[in-house]
Amino acid sequence: MTYDAILLTSFGGPEGPDEVMPYLERVTAGRGVPRERLEEVSHHYLALGGVSPINEQNRALLAAMRERFPERGIDLPIYWGNRNSAPFFADVVKEMYDNGHRRVLAWVTSAYSSYSGCRQYRENLYQALADNDLVGKMVIDKVRHYFDHPGFLQPVIEDLEDKLEAMVKSGLDYSEIEVMFATHSIPDAMGETSGPPALRETFEKPGGAYAAQHLAAAEIVMNKVHSDLGISSVSWQLVYQSRSGSPQIPWLEPDVNDAIRDIHASGKKGVIVVPIGFVSDHVEVIWDLDNEAQETASELGMYFARVTTPGSSLAFTDGIADLILERVNGAAAQALSPLGTWPSQCAVGCCPNLRRELKVIAEASAE
Repeated sequence: MTYDAILLTSFGGPEGPDEVMPYLERVTAGRGVPRERLEEVSHHYLALGGVSPINEQNRALLAAMRERFPERGIDLPIYWGNRNSAPFFADVVKEMYDNGHRRVLAWVTSAYSSYSGCRQYRENLYQALADNDLVGKMVIDKVRHYFDHPGFLQPVIEDLEDKLEAMVKSGLDYSEIEVMFATHSIPDAMGETSGPPALRETFEKPGGAYAAQHLAAAEIVMNKVHSDLGISSVSWQLVYQSRSGSPQIPWLEPDVNDAIRDIHASGKKGVIVVPIGFVSDHVEVIWDLDNEAQETASELGMYFARVTTPGSSLAFTDGIADLILERVNGAAAQALSPLGTWPSQCAVGCCPNLRRELKVIAEASAE
């Protein structure tokens, strides 16, 4: 398959106080999120000046990609579009078409399988084509999931090693520290239906492929950390954060704050939170971890540290280039977990929309 443009595809965020509530309403439309929950979350953004860091970080990543990709042999124009804020997908798709592009490869700032992290983007991009009367006139494919790609995990590994060594220098033993790999919680039903239908029964419920991929990424990180530091006594777990749905609907647990309280009760003295579910430091990381989780640890008298996200680091930028080159020229795929290289295209029924079925881009036959 040949492509003539790349689309950095992301979630978006408000860039001023007046944009906060309209943005949250777009994000949660049709999901039954109580108004009081939206107002609560709006204060998180307003505490940061009404500006989400995500767009500025995507600008930095876009600049890094444009600088690095030619050095990696990728000579394609790179655009950027968002699901929930400007630059909106529909506007960017029209711009790409007007500039003569007909075959676009979309890389998404989500490394894992879930409806909100994959299929919804494919729905949104199909709708962007439809809004511009470009269905059948322009093709948009999507890069595979990269939860176990070395470029995604190497920056995490390096910073976790630094944070562990710093905490030990502060007076703790490795056995007194708990590493918590944090990701965005999703409804149990979304977790259970994540991943290709043919593989769905192989994963534990309710987390499904979503949880399995996170656990695989965390295990890669911890195995490397143990090897590099010559230790074996640091325990770890997967935790969840940023729940936003109706309280009547079960979501994946444990919550990061509950988990911190539990490990404190077990005698641990320090916690290091690794935002393994995120590629950059946006509001869910800064507020839910740097503020709320750190406050929980402080109230309990615990040492606390938070590991960086890949951001626009060279390792991550090179990792994205690797993923692009898999599709552009058939370069060898890299995957570090036993789950193996994830399929390059999503199967029919993968990560379904549980409310209503919508048309999507980039769908293979059932696997």
